[in-house]
Amino acid sequence: MPALIIGTAHSRFGKLSDETLESLIVKSVKDAIADAAMAASDLDEVYVSHYNSGLDSQGFPASLALQADEGLRFKPSVRVENACASGSAAIHLAVRAIESGRARTALVVGAEMMTHRSNADVQRALVAASYVPEEGGEGASFAGVFAQIARNYFQKYGDQSDALARIAAKNHANGAFNPLAQIRKDLGFEFCRQASDKNPVVAAPLRRTDCSLVSDGAAALVLASGDFARSASKAVALKSVAHVNDFLPMSKRDMTCFEGAAYAWKLALEQAGMILDDLDFVETHDCFTIAELMQYEAMGLAAPGEGARVVREGLAEPSGKLPVNVSGGLKSKGHPIGATGVSMHVLAARQLCDDPIGVAVENPVLAGVFNMGGAGVANYCSILERCS
Repeated sequence: MPALIIGTAHSRFGKLSDETLESLIVKSVKDAIADAAMAASDLDEVYVSHYNSGLDSQGFPASLALQADEGLRFKPSVRVENACASGSAAIHLAVRAIESGRARTALVVGAEMMTHRSNADVQRALVAASYVPEEGGEGASFAGVFAQIARNYFQKYGDQSDALARIAAKNHANGAFNPLAQIRKDLGFEFCRQASDKNPVVAAPLRRTDCSLVSDGAAALVLASGDFARSASKAVALKSVAHVNDFLPMSKRDMTCFEGAAYAWKLALEQAGMILDDLDFVETHDCFTIAELMQYEAMGLAAPGEGARVVREGLAEPSGKLPVNVSGGLKSKGHPIGATGVSMHVLAARQLCDDPIGVAVENPVLAGVFNMGGAGVANYCSILERCS
């Protein structure tokens, strides 16, 4: 029996100067428990997703979740970290606990505060998710890491700058309808494709519009076993989950493709007994537009080197063959690291419950969520199914 999502919560993403890591966690926990219409004391386990890497002085946040409700006191709670995939890592651990029978219910909350730190501090924190001996060092950045990936891809398949601009424009157009998104503005293809004072080159060939946002925010969900979820007013099943890690150094991999992502998608779809065409939409990890382009190929929406065709032909648009990132993605919604994977699952579940935040997918039943940590290193894929 798969684990089911029976309650969700999601803060606004962006520069949240009036919030703290603690306040974001506490409010999200309260809201998710209330949405599940259950008592906090009925939760068996708590998982807190938080990257940190020096971004926040509170390096031990696991018990912050307990401050949301006295009923959580003495519940086991653990902080989970796996770079930008920390949220999905926490969810997958909770799923395993429920599927093993060790827990009937679990709470997952992801949160990050980033905007109060300087650009240099954020850059240092994020580049720590690369293989530092080869990819770190003075002046290194995660934008630089993905710029190198883009250059490798362009060298093999030709300049795909227009395809990246189309991905950015698509996700900003979708994010304009998401009231929780950090940037709610349809920037348009022409703005995204032209380097300018307002859209400078960050690390060639990536422009600012090719890069996700430094954000604050939180998201939470409640998972339950089938017997507990019978009384729930809504439920979304995690039909399958797959997690694979690849080598950390990029020098040990072919960086014109994401082999780990492809393997995670293969496992998740096989375990669910379906193919990609069965899915109604996908939320995927567009930390940089080149990542979304390469993930089209990893999931099988396009052949290697043909990812540009997906956006050129509108296959990933809300009305296309397989809508991708109707939430606006990390590109528009924002990317508070510890919250990201949880956010993706929350927004997918809301779509499947006919309660979307932002752009609505027509009559969705099945969704895929792909969340990536590092440069294609930690790869998490979930298949979600609407429960009638």
